[in-house]
Amino acid sequence: MKLALIGYGIMGQLIGNLAVEQGHEITLTLDIKDARRDVSDLINTLHGCDVALDFSIAEAVPKHAEACAGAGVPIVVGATGWLNRLDDVKNLIAQHDGALIYAANFSVGVQLFYRIAAGAAELFQNLESYDAFIEEAHHKRKRDAPSGTALKLGEIVAEHLGRDVPISSTRAGHIPGTHRVGFDSRGDHIVLEHAARSREGFAAGALLAAEWIVGRTGFYEFSEVFGEIISQRGIETQR
Repeated sequence: MKLALIGYGIMGQLIGNLAVEQGHEITLTLDIKDARRDVSDLINTLHGCDVALDFSIAEAVPKHAEACAGAGVPIVVGATGWLNRLDDVKNLIAQHDGALIYAANFSVGVQLFYRIAAGAAELFQNLESYDAFIEEAHHKRKRDAPSGTALKLGEIVAEHLGRDVPISSTRAGHIPGTHRVGFDSRGDHIVLEHAARSREGFAAGALLAAEWIVGRTGFYEFSEVFGEIISQRGIETQR
Protein backbone atom coordinates (compact mmCIF):
# COMPACT_ATOMS: atom_id res chain seq x y z
CA MET A 1 0.00 0.00 0.00
CA LYS A 2 1.00 3.61 -0.56
CA LEU A 3 0.46 5.33 2.78
CA ALA A 4 0.00 8.93 3.88
CA LEU A 5 0.95 9.57 7.50
CA ILE A 6 -0.87 12.53 9.02
CA GLY A 7 0.79 13.59 12.26
CA TYR A 8 4.41 12.54 12.19
CA GLY A 9 5.09 12.39 15.91
CA ILE A 10 6.07 9.32 17.92
CA MET A 11 3.11 7.24 16.71
CA GLY A 12 3.38 8.39 13.11
CA GLN A 13 7.07 7.50 12.98
CA LEU A 14 6.47 4.11 14.62
CA ILE A 15 3.70 3.29 12.13
CA GLY A 16 5.95 4.41 9.28
CA ASN A 17 8.80 2.15 10.37
CA LEU A 18 6.53 -0.85 10.86
CA ALA A 19 4.79 -0.21 7.54
CA VAL A 20 8.11 -0.23 5.68
CA GLU A 21 9.08 -3.48 7.44
CA GLN A 22 5.81 -4.99 6.18
CA GLY A 23 6.53 -3.92 2.59
CA HIS A 24 4.35 -0.82 2.38
CA GLU A 25 5.47 2.52 0.96
CA ILE A 26 5.28 5.88 2.75
CA THR A 27 4.46 8.35 -0.01
CA LEU A 28 3.42 11.34 2.10
CA THR A 29 4.01 12.65 5.63
CA LEU A 30 2.14 15.64 7.06
CA ASP A 31 2.99 17.16 10.44
CA ILE A 32 1.02 19.45 12.74
CA LYS A 33 1.76 22.63 10.79
CA ASP A 34 0.12 21.10 7.72
CA ALA A 35 -3.21 21.23 9.60
CA ARG A 36 -3.31 24.94 8.70
CA ARG A 37 -3.46 24.20 4.97
CA ASP A 38 -6.72 24.54 3.05
CA VAL A 39 -8.78 21.41 2.40
CA SER A 40 -8.39 21.84 -1.38
CA ASP A 41 -4.61 21.95 -0.98
CA LEU A 42 -4.64 18.81 1.16
CA ILE A 43 -6.84 17.02 -1.39
CA ASN A 44 -4.29 17.67 -4.14
CA THR A 45 -1.48 16.48 -1.88
CA LEU A 46 -3.28 13.22 -1.01
CA HIS A 47 -3.94 12.07 -4.58
CA GLY A 48 -2.09 8.85 -5.37
CA CYS A 49 -2.20 7.48 -1.80
CA ASP A 50 -4.05 4.23 -1.07
CA VAL A 51 -4.88 5.09 2.53
CA ALA A 52 -4.09 7.75 5.15
CA LEU A 53 -3.42 7.21 8.85
CA ASP A 54 -4.19 10.18 11.11
CA PHE A 55 -2.48 10.27 14.50
CA SER A 56 -2.38 14.05 14.73
CA ILE A 57 -4.57 16.22 17.01
CA ALA A 58 -8.29 16.17 17.71
CA GLU A 59 -9.00 19.64 16.31
CA ALA A 60 -7.62 18.68 12.89
CA VAL A 61 -9.53 15.41 12.42
CA PRO A 62 -12.62 16.92 10.66
CA LYS A 63 -10.44 18.76 8.14
CA HIS A 64 -8.29 15.68 7.48
CA ALA A 65 -11.38 13.48 7.08
CA GLU A 66 -12.90 15.94 4.60
CA ALA A 67 -9.68 16.17 2.61
CA CYS A 68 -9.23 12.39 2.44
CA ALA A 69 -12.86 11.85 1.43
CA GLY A 70 -12.52 14.53 -1.24
CA ALA A 71 -9.37 12.86 -2.56
CA GLY A 72 -10.98 9.40 -2.56
CA VAL A 73 -8.49 8.17 0.04
CA PRO A 74 -9.73 6.02 2.97
CA ILE A 75 -8.58 7.30 6.37
CA VAL A 76 -7.68 5.51 9.60
CA VAL A 77 -8.13 7.86 12.58
CA GLY A 78 -6.13 7.09 15.70
CA ALA A 79 -6.22 10.61 17.14
CA THR A 80 -8.37 10.87 20.27
CA GLY A 81 -10.49 13.57 21.88
CA TRP A 82 -12.55 14.43 18.75
CA LEU A 83 -15.67 12.34 19.34
CA ASN A 84 -17.71 15.45 20.14
CA ARG A 85 -17.47 16.04 16.36
CA LEU A 86 -18.34 12.44 15.46
CA ASP A 87 -21.61 13.26 13.70
CA ASP A 88 -20.00 16.09 11.72
CA VAL A 89 -17.19 13.84 10.53
CA LYS A 90 -19.60 11.00 9.72
CA ASN A 91 -21.65 13.38 7.57
CA LEU A 92 -18.52 14.60 5.74
CA ILE A 93 -17.57 11.02 4.89
CA ALA A 94 -21.11 10.24 3.69
CA GLN A 95 -21.29 13.38 1.52
CA HIS A 96 -18.16 12.37 -0.37
CA ASP A 97 -18.89 8.61 -0.37
CA GLY A 98 -15.61 8.20 1.50
CA ALA A 99 -14.27 5.66 3.96
CA LEU A 100 -13.14 6.10 7.57
CA ILE A 101 -12.29 3.71 10.40
CA TYR A 102 -11.54 5.01 13.89
CA ALA A 103 -10.76 3.66 17.32
CA ALA A 104 -10.01 4.87 20.79
CA ASN A 105 -7.33 2.19 20.75
CA PHE A 106 -6.13 0.10 17.80
CA SER A 107 -4.22 -2.39 19.96
CA VAL A 108 -5.26 -5.98 19.26
CA GLY A 109 -4.80 -6.73 22.96
CA VAL A 110 -7.18 -3.94 23.93
CA GLN A 111 -9.77 -5.16 21.45
CA LEU A 112 -9.61 -8.57 23.11
CA PHE A 113 -9.77 -6.87 26.53
CA TYR A 114 -13.03 -5.18 25.48
CA ARG A 115 -14.52 -8.61 24.83
CA ILE A 116 -13.22 -10.05 28.11
CA ALA A 117 -14.69 -7.09 30.00
CA ALA A 118 -18.05 -7.54 28.25
CA GLY A 119 -18.17 -11.21 29.21
CA ALA A 120 -17.24 -10.46 32.80
CA ALA A 121 -19.89 -7.74 33.07
CA GLU A 122 -22.57 -10.18 31.94
CA LEU A 123 -21.59 -12.56 34.76
CA PHE A 124 -22.15 -9.79 37.32
CA GLN A 125 -25.36 -8.53 35.72
CA ASN A 126 -27.67 -9.94 38.39
CA LEU A 127 -25.29 -9.56 41.32
CA GLU A 128 -26.06 -6.12 42.73
CA SER A 129 -23.78 -6.78 45.72
CA TYR A 130 -20.88 -6.07 43.35
CA ASP A 131 -20.05 -2.54 42.26
CA ALA A 132 -18.19 -2.19 38.96
CA PHE A 133 -15.53 0.46 38.36
CA ILE A 134 -12.95 1.44 35.78
CA GLU A 135 -9.52 2.94 36.48
CA GLU A 136 -7.07 4.24 33.90
CA ALA A 137 -3.60 5.75 34.21
CA HIS A 138 -1.28 7.36 31.65
CA HIS A 139 1.83 9.53 31.47
CA LYS A 140 1.46 13.22 32.28
CA ARG A 141 1.68 14.30 28.63
CA LYS A 142 -1.59 12.62 27.64
CA ARG A 143 -4.16 15.36 27.04
CA ASP A 144 -7.56 13.68 27.30
CA ALA A 145 -8.93 12.26 30.54
CA PRO A 146 -10.62 9.86 30.80
CA SER A 147 -8.88 8.17 27.91
CA GLY A 148 -10.87 7.15 24.87
CA THR A 149 -10.16 3.52 25.76
CA ALA A 150 -11.62 4.01 29.26
CA LEU A 151 -14.73 5.67 27.84
CA LYS A 152 -15.21 2.77 25.42
CA LEU A 153 -14.73 0.29 28.27
CA GLY A 154 -17.31 2.22 30.26
CA GLU A 155 -19.84 1.93 27.44
CA ILE A 156 -19.20 -1.78 27.01
CA VAL A 157 -19.33 -2.69 30.71
CA ALA A 158 -22.40 -0.53 31.37
CA GLU A 159 -24.24 -2.08 28.42
CA HIS A 160 -23.58 -5.66 29.54
CA LEU A 161 -23.91 -4.93 33.27
CA GLY A 162 -27.12 -2.93 33.00
CA ARG A 163 -25.98 -0.03 35.18
CA ASP A 164 -23.61 2.93 35.12
CA VAL A 165 -19.90 2.45 35.81
CA PRO A 166 -17.66 5.18 37.34
CA ILE A 167 -14.32 5.96 35.68
CA SER A 168 -11.28 7.45 37.42
CA SER A 169 -8.15 8.81 35.72
CA THR A 170 -4.52 9.42 36.70
CA ARG A 171 -1.98 11.50 34.75
CA ALA A 172 1.53 11.32 36.18
CA GLY A 173 5.15 10.71 35.28
CA HIS A 174 5.81 8.13 32.60
CA ILE A 175 3.04 5.64 33.41
CA PRO A 176 2.33 3.36 30.42
CA GLY A 177 -1.29 3.12 29.33
CA THR A 178 -3.05 1.00 31.97
CA HIS A 179 -6.76 0.15 32.17
CA ARG A 180 -8.53 -1.80 34.89
CA VAL A 181 -12.08 -3.09 35.14
CA GLY A 182 -13.01 -4.10 38.67
CA PHE A 183 -15.91 -5.64 40.56
CA ASP A 184 -15.99 -5.02 44.29
CA SER A 185 -18.13 -6.47 47.08
CA ARG A 186 -17.91 -6.79 50.86
CA GLY A 187 -16.53 -10.28 50.42
CA ASP A 188 -13.99 -9.90 47.64
CA HIS A 189 -12.43 -7.76 44.92
CA ILE A 190 -11.93 -8.85 41.30
CA VAL A 191 -9.82 -6.86 38.83
CA LEU A 192 -9.08 -7.31 35.13
CA GLU A 193 -6.12 -5.29 33.78
CA HIS A 194 -4.55 -4.40 30.46
CA ALA A 195 -1.17 -2.64 30.50
CA ALA A 196 0.54 -1.46 27.32
CA ARG A 197 4.27 -2.23 27.23
CA SER A 198 4.88 -0.15 24.11
CA ARG A 199 3.09 1.61 21.28
CA GLU A 200 3.88 -1.20 18.82
CA GLY A 201 0.53 -2.86 19.42
CA PHE A 202 -1.29 0.33 18.42
CA ALA A 203 0.78 0.64 15.24
CA ALA A 204 0.20 -2.98 14.22
CA GLY A 205 -3.55 -2.66 14.74
CA ALA A 206 -3.71 0.59 12.79
CA LEU A 207 -2.02 -1.08 9.83
CA LEU A 208 -4.49 -3.97 10.01
CA ALA A 209 -7.29 -1.40 9.85
CA ALA A 210 -5.59 0.34 6.91
CA GLU A 211 -5.33 -2.90 4.94
CA TRP A 212 -9.01 -3.66 5.61
CA ILE A 213 -10.45 -0.23 4.72
CA VAL A 214 -8.84 0.02 1.26
CA GLY A 215 -11.50 -0.43 -1.42
CA ARG A 216 -14.39 0.15 0.99
CA THR A 217 -16.74 3.04 1.64
CA GLY A 218 -18.51 3.87 4.88
CA PHE A 219 -17.87 4.87 8.47
CA TYR A 220 -16.59 2.20 10.89
CA GLU A 221 -15.51 1.81 14.50
CA PHE A 222 -12.61 -0.65 14.79
CA SER A 223 -14.11 -2.78 17.56
CA GLU A 224 -17.29 -3.31 15.52
CA VAL A 225 -15.39 -4.87 12.61
CA PHE A 226 -12.44 -6.31 14.55
CA GLY A 227 -13.72 -9.88 14.27
CA GLU A 228 -14.03 -9.59 10.50
CA ILE A 229 -10.58 -8.03 10.20
CA ILE A 230 -8.90 -10.77 12.23
CA SER A 231 -10.79 -13.52 10.38
CA GLN A 232 -9.77 -12.05 7.04
CA ARG A 233 -6.18 -11.76 8.22
CA GLY A 234 -6.19 -15.41 9.28
CA ILE A 235 -7.48 -16.53 5.88
CA GLU A 236 -4.82 -14.51 4.07
CA THR A 237 -2.06 -15.96 6.32
CA GLN A 238 -3.12 -19.51 5.48
CA ARG A 239 -2.89 -18.96 1.72
